Amino acid sequence: MPKVVLLCAVLCACSGLAAGYAGFFLGKNAPEAGPAQPVTEVHATPVVITALRDVARLEGAVFHVERVVDLQEKQSKMAGLIQAKDAILLVAAGDVTAGVDLAGLVETDVQTDGPASKVTITLPRAQIFSQRLDSERTYVHSRTTDVLATRRENLETRARQEAERSLAAAAVEGGILVRAEKNVALSVGALVRSLGFSQVDVRFRGDPAQAPKLEAPR
Repeated sequence: MPKVVLLCAVLCACSGLAAGYAGFFLGKNAPEAGPAQPVTEVHATPVVITALRDVARLEGAVFHVERVVDLQEKQSKMAGLIQAKDAILLVAAGDVTAGVDLAGLVETDVQTDGPASKVTITLPRAQIFSQRLDSERTYVHSRTTDVLATRRENLETRARQEAERSLAAAAVEGGILVRAEKNVALSVGALVRSLGFSQVDVRFRGDPAQAPKLEAPR
């Protein structure tokens, strides 16, 4: 066998042996692959617009409210001998928006006096426009179901509904309607003055005694 062929055969054998050893040691020192991570897939479905409504609202205030909802459903088992419960502790956070619905304005709500450069505007009372939970800050802190209790799958939905209702009530108690009327009056007054009226009187409908009042701090 020619020396050149013999030399090539020896080099190939040595390189194959070195590659085998390298693969063995590298594979031995390589970290083991961890468990496969779960993959979440969102399948697209058709979006249907079911209603369309024109609005003419002027927002006056937004309150951010947080609270904890402790909702428990007590269940009687074994002819009332045992009381079991299904419970949820929900940490809720959301925004409550209030303002004035300008769609309720009528022609007689705007009275102008040209020579005096005066205008009087009577607005509807402020109202709650929306109360929405912040999905990123609202979460279930704990969910417990006794052994004999029936787990209610809609308990979290009921807790979220209670949270939205209580957030709006807390905002009203905190004076959101008062602040909304004050801010709307300032905005409307500034807008009308920009039209050239020097005297602008912004009022709200109804008896002043029935106007929302700011709760005194407790």
